[in-house]
Amino acid sequence: MTLFARALILTLALSAPALAQEANVAFGGLTQDTSLPVEITADTLSVNNADGSAVFSGNVLVGQGEMRLSAAEVRVDYATDSRAIERLHATGGVTIASSQDAAEAREAVYTIDSGLVVMTGDVLLTQGQSALTGQKLTLNLKDGTGVIEGGVSTTFLPGKN
Repeated sequence: MTLFARALILTLALSAPALAQEANVAFGGLTQDTSLPVEITADTLSVNNADGSAVFSGNVLVGQGEMRLSAAEVRVDYATDSRAIERLHATGGVTIASSQDAAEAREAVYTIDSGLVVMTGDVLLTQGQSALTGQKLTLNLKDGTGVIEGGVSTTFLPGKN
């Protein structure tokens, strides 16, 4: 078998799972200690004591350890029994990044205790020179894994010998 034939078979074998409706991916660069403090900066803050939420808007940047989340608006939902942050709901050009990986979507919901981030709407995940697209990306920041769903598409770059 020629080198070209082997490379073609390997490329097709690697590409086939990514053309499906769902793909499992590793997010080693997006593992996160979810007990670290959450820091938020924005242009504006609105607080609603009635429903226990706060809305940050305009150039919002959320930091927790090495992870950064940016969006046009982030709603913070607090736990009913304490002032601990329960969930962040980001909308408007959401980007989550660490030193190695980045993901973009229309919106994202980050549930702090579970370490789950669910990104929806025109998701783009980049890892180095590789990219995956889909409609929904669920990241588990505690173990650095994820699942991308909904019309998953990717292009793998073949290694050079």
